Amino acid sequence: MIERTHTLPIPVRETLAALEQAGFEAFVVGGSVRDILLGREPKDWDITTNAVPEEIQKIFPESFYENVFGTVGVKVPPFMPTGKESREEDVIEVTTYRAESGYDDKRHPSKVSFVKTIEEDLARRDFTINAIALSATGSIIDPFNGQDDLKRKTIRAVGNPIDRFGEDALRMLRAVRFSAELRTPIPLPKEAFMKEDGSSNGLHKHADWQIEQETFTAIQTLARDIRMISAERISDELSKIMLSKNPAEGIDLLRAAKLLEHILPELTAGIGVGQNLHHIYSVYEHNIRALATCPSKKLDVRLAALLHDVGKPQTKRGNGYRSTFYNHDHVGARITKKLLERLRFPGKIIEKATTLVDNHLFYYNVGEVTAASVRRLIKRVGLENMRDLMDIRIADRLGSGTPKAKPYKLRHLEYMIEKVSKDPVSVKMLAINGRDLMETLRMAPGPKIGALLDCLLAEVIDDSSKNTRDALLERAQTLEKENMDQLRKRAKDTIEEKRDTDDRKVKQKHWVQ
Repeated sequence: MIERTHTLPIPVRETLAALEQAGFEAFVVGGSVRDILLGREPKDWDITTNAVPEEIQKIFPESFYENVFGTVGVKVPPFMPTGKESREEDVIEVTTYRAESGYDDKRHPSKVSFVKTIEEDLARRDFTINAIALSATGSIIDPFNGQDDLKRKTIRAVGNPIDRFGEDALRMLRAVRFSAELRTPIPLPKEAFMKEDGSSNGLHKHADWQIEQETFTAIQTLARDIRMISAERISDELSKIMLSKNPAEGIDLLRAAKLLEHILPELTAGIGVGQNLHHIYSVYEHNIRALATCPSKKLDVRLAALLHDVGKPQTKRGNGYRSTFYNHDHVGARITKKLLERLRFPGKIIEKATTLVDNHLFYYNVGEVTAASVRRLIKRVGLENMRDLMDIRIADRLGSGTPKAKPYKLRHLEYMIEKVSKDPVSVKMLAINGRDLMETLRMAPGPKIGALLDCLLAEVIDDSSKNTRDALLERAQTLEKENMDQLRKRAKDTIEEKRDTDDRKVKQKHWVQ
């Protein structure tokens, strides 16, 4: 029996209770039970029962049944942590005990039949850690010793792994994804995990959670079957790996499992491809390490970090320390776009990742690059993407074995980006313009208009509350009668001091001189 340290959410308890009160068995199953036993917060909730769909719908009038797999969606008040804040309801999936057979497409069963016992239902599931049932009272049904595998931090197929992966090839990707999500993050080992001939145990061997050997061997044996899975489902699992706590270990585990060559052959092309004097790792290992050290948690940025040098194998010229990779950024951008389109990633993800790969070699050297060139970089990449581009550069540096993530010139670039992109201290900041003054004061165009605007700007710098149309026009009528030469000199001093102060603050922010 599970310790009562975890209280099932009220909608889950009420759903279980309603089924039991109607005379049926009911259990929480799947990932939610696994997460409870691991002390994690479940992301969703699944219930299984010996009630058939028609009986489930009678018990829950607010439900829907739109499939052939015995799964009824029961509508409940919002309670799941991963849902949208403004949603009106959540859905608990309630499924009849079932068995499956005839996976002709390596993904979906051609025959689904209802069975009588919870043990029969658990036998159809993918991994032992997901084949555990929990009752409303806290009792556990665990016919495949999933609790032991949780303690051993082992991912093991239920029954014969060849059969499980032969039924549904996507389960091979799920095994890797669970490994990446569950294992404890660790610093990258200093030694190279990939030899030039492509052999090694792999980065993933340094982690705690492991795929059981027979299960892993079955994945390697059937890896090619992943080609039969739709691009959308592959990209979904790949995205979860990329967004996990251990994306680099997950990708390298795909390589070791022989899945990566069928999913991202463009990435495996870098295995054993040596670089030049600026890099101590092969192209493949550098890309993996760049992903591991990427500061961003965004999917598009992490994809760009993983793929930023994907163009190097095609552009390599020469051997040894003097090798060159001219235009690998642009070639890599084209490769990135093509492979992400092949995997049916959303258009915005493709566009962003491609842009970052295409511009990751931006040149910047203090004293050589002008404000105009920084503006051109911003125009190419987009101001909203500059922070992400900096993260790619940091990942590139750390993934090369460089100990310092952000040298002075990168900090100086951040300063320049902020400087050229922020609104300058100028009369454009005012709520009025020269035309407003000419119309209100009945003045002709001339230097006095500029002088008045400077004076008004100086006063707004001291008190921003004055920056309203009515207040400024009223104040202009008073200033117009005073000594404009003296006022203008004082205004210019105030404006220049403000500009200098702002510049100092931005420099201090980015630790530059």
